[in-house]
Amino acid sequence: MEMYVVDAFAERLFEGNPAAVCVLEAWLPDDLMRNIAVENNLSETAFTVREGDSYRLRWFTPGGEIDLCGHATLATAFVLATVVEPQTDRFTFQTLGGELVVQRSGQHFELDFPAYRLEPTAVTDAMALALGVRPLEAWLARDLVCVLENEAQVVDCVPDQAALRDLEGLCLHITARGSDFDCVSRTFAPKLNVSEDPVCGSGHCHLVPLWSKKLGKSRLVARQASPRGGTLYCEDCGDRVKLAGSAVLYAKSELYM
Repeated sequence: MEMYVVDAFAERLFEGNPAAVCVLEAWLPDDLMRNIAVENNLSETAFTVREGDSYRLRWFTPGGEIDLCGHATLATAFVLATVVEPQTDRFTFQTLGGELVVQRSGQHFELDFPAYRLEPTAVTDAMALALGVRPLEAWLARDLVCVLENEAQVVDCVPDQAALRDLEGLCLHITARGSDFDCVSRTFAPKLNVSEDPVCGSGHCHLVPLWSKKLGKSRLVARQASPRGGTLYCEDCGDRVKLAGSAVLYAKSELYM
């Protein structure tokens, strides 16, 4: 079985978020897909099977299957568009997060994703302890979002991974207004056995609605300020979010099982 590793939301190798992609003829057993994800030890391994006019897409972290993932969806569309169906510019995926559409436009792939509805939540001492800095605001949907005072606090944060596990939400996103970008962020997911997700698409389904309201505009350029870094071109569409970015193929391999 062939597997591709793609740097998503990246304009060059070793930037963005690497995801493994397996394009299958038929589904593998769930335990095998989980074991492949653990063996890869990337934040996500994507598996996809064509079903009629669309593809079924599933994402596995080293900690198990998840319901929504942006960068691995971009990576899957990139593999389909460059290897499997180079004549196709629009891909529809059936997923646990609903129907997702990815449109290729030049070097960018634009993802149409559901937006999360954030609810304000209290800033706690536990958040301050876990982050080493007290957030200005906290918001909760699937994930926890902590708004920090400035970009430097986001870039310099060294969180306590054990303490992060005790906070609400599946993942934690820390964010602030950017200097060169509309907003900056970092994502931590120790509950999924991912200490830091280099660029998180589903995280921006939380962040884009938040910053769109704060900044009073629907189109944003967001930067994930992880050590690898990645840029997302975003649009707040109400109950949907559009996320666009580039991808680069890092490796192609053969799996023996």
